[in-house]
Amino acid sequence: MKRFYKRKFWFMVLPSIVLFLLVIIVPFIEGVIYSFTEWRGSYFVGGEHWWNALVGLKNYTSIFKSKDFLQSLGYTAIYAVLAVIAQNVVSLLLALMIKKLTKGKGLFRTVLFLPYVLGMLAMGYVWRFIFENVFSQTLFGTDGVVHVEVLNNMLQNQWKALLAYAIVGVWQVAGYYLIIYLNGLNNISEDIYEAARIDGATGWTSFRKITLPLLMPSFTIVLFMSLANSFKMLDLNVSLTEGNFGTTMISYMILKTVRESSPPAYGEAQAQAVIFFVIIAVISIAQVMITKRKEIES
Repeated sequence: MKRFYKRKFWFMVLPSIVLFLLVIIVPFIEGVIYSFTEWRGSYFVGGEHWWNALVGLKNYTSIFKSKDFLQSLGYTAIYAVLAVIAQNVVSLLLALMIKKLTKGKGLFRTVLFLPYVLGMLAMGYVWRFIFENVFSQTLFGTDGVVHVEVLNNMLQNQWKALLAYAIVGVWQVAGYYLIIYLNGLNNISEDIYEAARIDGATGWTSFRKITLPLLMPSFTIVLFMSLANSFKMLDLNVSLTEGNFGTTMISYMILKTVRESSPPAYGEAQAQAVIFFVIIAVISIAQVMITKRKEIES
């Protein structure tokens, strides 16, 4: 059987390779090329072909001169830090709690995982209703049950909106990430904890010296996913605030560049997408290298 798979390996993976090249690699290369042109979506300025519309680094220099782009980049970075911390802390705590359960683990996993499979653009509008009506009018508004300013009119303030995004982001992905953490926790032998208890280790010491180091493979995966998804967030930005009140994130900024320019500046938007890709790639690779090194050390 092994010889069969070795002999047929390339034949079996060839369709996937071709599909990956056609759907991912070729459009990516095409997009990089178009980022150096005056591309209008349906035509090139100056001729029929892309080389007739080359403008060099003009699109890139105009991006870094744009206050809106730089503001959206900074706002996205702040949200990414907040979201990554919140999502990982909540997911890990939920995983630790579920691991302690003796009954109903499957039910809790299913209920907590459910938001991950829901369409977040539609659910974003549901959460918008919750923030604007339930939070601001019924519960935490000036005439609500208890007035909490930070939870009042959250979608009409640049910094309050960060908290709103974080709340919905955690609600969406915590159930998925907790499964990854729970799998890592289940792979840690109880004998190690038993030996630590015999040596007089407290619960906190066991968590810090045993659980965290042995969970590093799970941390690597979850940190990578949460970091990349936080930077790429678009659906919540559209559904919750539509980028108003200074809440535009970089993914939505790319979309707005096309929408708000006439004729549509697809070339500049593509340049923004290339810069966006480079930022995510550099941060993600650095994070994976650091956490992988921790795995080896632990």
